[in-house]
Amino acid sequence: MNKQTILPGAGRLAHAPADHPAVARAKVGILLANLGTPDNYDYWSMRRYLNEFLSDRRVIDYPAWRWQPLLQLIILTKRPFTSGANYREIWNHELGESPLMTITRAQTDKIRAAARDRWGTDVEVEFCMRYGNPSTREVVNRMVGAGCEKILFFPLYPQYAGATSATANDQFFRVLTEIRRQPAVRIVPEYYKRPSYIEALAGSVERVYATLERKPDVLVASYHGMPRRYMLEGDPYHCQCQATSRLLRERLGWPEGAIDTTFQSVFGSEVWLKPYTVEHVAELARAGKKNIAVISPAFSADCIETLEEINGEIREAFEEAGGESFTYIPCLNDDDAHITALMEAVSENLRGWLD
Repeated sequence: MNKQTILPGAGRLAHAPADHPAVARAKVGILLANLGTPDNYDYWSMRRYLNEFLSDRRVIDYPAWRWQPLLQLIILTKRPFTSGANYREIWNHELGESPLMTITRAQTDKIRAAARDRWGTDVEVEFCMRYGNPSTREVVNRMVGAGCEKILFFPLYPQYAGATSATANDQFFRVLTEIRRQPAVRIVPEYYKRPSYIEALAGSVERVYATLERKPDVLVASYHGMPRRYMLEGDPYHCQCQATSRLLRERLGWPEGAIDTTFQSVFGSEVWLKPYTVEHVAELARAGKKNIAVISPAFSADCIETLEEINGEIREAFEEAGGESFTYIPCLNDDDAHITALMEAVSENLRGWLD
């Protein structure tokens, strides 16, 4: 921590001249980052959000001359209506925000409380969104202004992917280029094989299974998809997803074949990682596996892809193919076991800064 003496309550260095700018007490910041959310589900809110998201070269890496005309003239003319309707179905109308916003705030509140219990008030804990609000720029500037001379940046993605972890890091570092007095920074890496995370996942499965009259025939672990080309170009996401499913199965003590790994949210005409969840669950139903459960280990919080896509499109595909019982296992969200795993990662990465 900064050893300079600060006049109590004055915000000015003890030996500074009278016209010296106020100086905040030195702090360590913990900044959680999630994907993002539109401000509302109306057309223009959705268009702004989708434009920012789909213009990210980490997400869609086609040349701008090829992609932007298609995006601006066709996709952003139609998709805000359909995406807005989907968001309206899951919207937290009481708070006027998406579930992802509600859950990420709850996670942050619990981590803030745990951090202050452990390290006191010289720790600032905030969250930002890669797309939408609160923006990375807004929150980083606020934290620096509050005296954060060191910031631990934590992308809330269990598995690393260029389109998730890397773009969150990109934006964080992009904001730092605009700051005159940059903080020291560290990045929390992916945590898919952390035993406490696997334990939290297993606990969520066991709790849901304990409420069911009949054990599902198979557990489908559905991960967000990406073009297969990204994997061939070196992205480790696919391997880390497979490892997550294997570690979960081993922790549950289940035999091989008890968990199927699939990928959802296919977009565009490229071949994405397979099998596609929506097709696979229909195949399971046609093969006589009428009772399945689905879990989403790539998402730290329930969002449009889980609450609407899995419980909507994917559930319907299963039932239309003859499936009878479809159980969705919620994301870990602000479950205490999940917060314990996240705090464990935070604590390890703060060593030398806070002990």
